[in-house]
Amino acid sequence: ILLFLNFQGVKILDMISKQRITNVPRDDISLRPDMYPCSLCWKDNLTLIIGWGNSVKICSVKERHASEMRDLPNRYVEIVFQFDTEFYISGLAPICDQLVILSYVKEISEKTEMECCARPRLDIVQPLPESCEEISSDALTVRGFQENECRDYHLEYSEGESLFYIISPRDVVVAKERDQDDHIDWLLEKKKYEEALMAAEISQKTIKKHKILDIGLAYIKHLVEKGEYDLAARKCQKILGKNTELWEFEVYKFKEIGQLKAISHYLPRRDPVLKPLIYEMVLHEFLESDYEGFATLIKEWPGDLYNNTIIVQAVVDHLKKDPQNRTLLRTLAELYTYDQRYGRALEIYLTLRHKDVFQLIHKHNLFSSIRDKIVLLMDFDSEKAVDMFLDNEDKISIDRVVKELENRPELQHVYLHRLFKRDHHKGQQYHEKQISLYAEYDRPNLLPFLRDSTHCPLEKALEICQQRNFVEETVYLLSRMGNSRSALKMIMEELQDVDKAIEFAKEQDDGELWEDLILYSIDKPPFITGLLNNIGTHVDPILLIHRIKEGMEIPNLRDSLVKILQDYNLQILLREGCKKILVADSLSLLKKMHRTQMKGVLVDEENICESCLSPVLPSDASKSFSVVVFHCRHMFHRECLPVSNTVSSVQFCNICSAKHRGPGSAVLEMKK
Repeated sequence: ILLFLNFQGVKILDMISKQRITNVPRDDISLRPDMYPCSLCWKDNLTLIIGWGNSVKICSVKERHASEMRDLPNRYVEIVFQFDTEFYISGLAPICDQLVILSYVKEISEKTEMECCARPRLDIVQPLPESCEEISSDALTVRGFQENECRDYHLEYSEGESLFYIISPRDVVVAKERDQDDHIDWLLEKKKYEEALMAAEISQKTIKKHKILDIGLAYIKHLVEKGEYDLAARKCQKILGKNTELWEFEVYKFKEIGQLKAISHYLPRRDPVLKPLIYEMVLHEFLESDYEGFATLIKEWPGDLYNNTIIVQAVVDHLKKDPQNRTLLRTLAELYTYDQRYGRALEIYLTLRHKDVFQLIHKHNLFSSIRDKIVLLMDFDSEKAVDMFLDNEDKISIDRVVKELENRPELQHVYLHRLFKRDHHKGQQYHEKQISLYAEYDRPNLLPFLRDSTHCPLEKALEICQQRNFVEETVYLLSRMGNSRSALKMIMEELQDVDKAIEFAKEQDDGELWEDLILYSIDKPPFITGLLNNIGTHVDPILLIHRIKEGMEIPNLRDSLVKILQDYNLQILLREGCKKILVADSLSLLKKMHRTQMKGVLVDEENICESCLSPVLPSDASKSFSVVVFHCRHMFHRECLPVSNTVSSVQFCNICSAKHRGPGSAVLEMKK
């Protein structure tokens, strides 16, 4: 490809075919071509960059398809990018996919308000289809720039060395493409440490002057100087990594400025682990000024990071000044737990009534340590304590718990009640004691206990219930002891409850009780009404009605009599219905039995006579024989059957009759 240009434009020739490919005309013909000359450069063998005036064109030389040739040249030129710049172009050069443009600049002087020459500019732009994006721009200081024209500047470049030469009448300026080290230098100069650190991490394989660690340390120092202590401490995690020496150095720097608390949350706890002194120093700092923060660190940090004994002593010293401080006590308990001094930790948790006390006991199997702390545990949470005692009876016996709670009967009752609910037979030796406990602290559950227990002494229970005038419980005990009449009398006299008296009489199903109930109720109209309404199915109502005194007013008598008649009618209907069902079932079964008895019975050589035990059928079929077969499937020779002494002609199986299985009449007599 050959290029030549004149004032009209740029001519492009194909030296192989000796043909002119195209002509790229000059855009702004108003500019003098001798004052604003054309700038040309090749980006590659087939891409031409043309700059003239303030216009840039990027042209691509392409092969023409054979079908399009006709009389046209083998190649053609396509303008890929075309855009205008703000200033006049003095030189062009490619740099990767971008362009370096040397621009001639004119500006209006503020003093004279006249147009004058300014310093030339070296711009890097990104070409776009119809415009460009400015990447960077630098004004160059050259001598005599005020007197220079656009044609006085030239831009040349050395492709292999990435060097650019800016030539003016008095100076030659050499420009070099900036590398990542230069970029980081600029960022550090502008105190953009975060961006510098990011750039160094991205280009860590190519940078030569800088180290990521040095940039990071400078960043931390910068943040500390700005007073952003928390951010500086957070960055330590990423920048310092596993370098224990740097970690310890930075911790001491934070201590010097009184900001140990800021870095405490970011100290490494595993891989790496710093010297115990570092962690102890931080803990002492919190202990002096922030108990809650101290407690948080103790909870979060593993117990092997620091000397536990030293910290425990420090906490004990502070507790001497403030012995009731719950935060310090709770933290001391955790320290004792780390140190496996579970007994002391347990005492503190119990004192604080801490929710983790039961978890601590289970986790570390501290049942031997709580045998003398049963009352404390029950006072703290009786429900959880009882569950724990009952689930671990092999470690804390029932007798031990009851003995420890001897002076706290209300807690003793809670424990024994739950034990009884879990198993009615465990703790049976304490059932007598439980009667008094239920009577004192939990009467609603006394009656269910008396009903379910098979080990409590009834006489003792009756004595206690009578002393306290517990009528329902006394009634139950009297009836259970067989004194139903006294129980009924107490219901009628003490409770005055006819319904309960009737219910009691129904349960006992004793005629004498009904007689006593009628005698007691005969002069009490409300009781008579209750009896009339309820005894119809248990006692003949006539017995009650005959005893009612003439002229006595009985509430709702008519309704009661109607109910008695209705109940009587209902009984009659039920009996008739049952009778019909019984007759129908009997007839059906009788028919079924008759059909069954009418069926034949198989008799073969294997059957034997139940009397002589020889085969029923003779071996010689020509001989005559006589066999009797009963419905029970027992078989006899006719001659082997004993002679019946009865007048009836019906015979019965001797075997079934002897075993009282019922008679079996003969169904078949076989003769030949």
